[in-house]
Amino acid sequence: MRPLPSRPRNTVLHGDCTRIMPRLAPASVDFILTDPPYLCRYQDRSGRRVANDDNARWLKPASAEMFRLLKPDSLAISFYGWHQADLFIAAWREAGFRLAGHLVFAKPYASSTRFLEHRHEQAYLLAKGDPAVPPAPIGDVLDWRYTGNRLHPTEKPLSILEPLIRTFCPAGGLVLDPFCGSGSTLVAATKHGRDFLGIELEYRHWRTARSQVAEDRAA
Repeated sequence: MRPLPSRPRNTVLHGDCTRIMPRLAPASVDFILTDPPYLCRYQDRSGRRVANDDNARWLKPASAEMFRLLKPDSLAISFYGWHQADLFIAAWREAGFRLAGHLVFAKPYASSTRFLEHRHEQAYLLAKGDPAVPPAPIGDVLDWRYTGNRLHPTEKPLSILEPLIRTFCPAGGLVLDPFCGSGSTLVAATKHGRDFLGIELEYRHWRTARSQVAEDRAA
């Protein structure tokens, strides 16, 4: 594998995060915000899928590495698939995380309908050690804005990511997203004076993330 700095910053790395993260220095990131596969075999209306959404082999090693890379007394936020909540929670707890809060992102539309209309996304706030309480805590229910999913089949809106970064990452800190997709977390970080480190497995999304960050910095 190509050598990389143990503390890369403001870059997007291409590859499997479970292979890349072990090569990074421990306790080197200030905040983690990520949207991993939900383990639901997702397929959108045009047939697009999400890599590794059909298996959980990556979940425990990725969670363990996220915990190792996060600085002591710091926080992480991870989206997750509600129907596989037991797998996600078990992996986070085994890694050493403590559940510190739960976030709901309310949608003005139903993304799918079966027994219920699915009108929200969800994420857990995860603590390593004993983080300080933020001076201005945000609510645990936030409004969702539809992105159109133009750049990625499960693209998250900047409007929900920005307040999370402002609240939970110190000024000038480093935000890690090991499943960075089209780069929304990275763009949100730069907009609020934080550094970023993204990792993306799929080549087309890696290229998109790099382009999105470059465009935002040039604006």
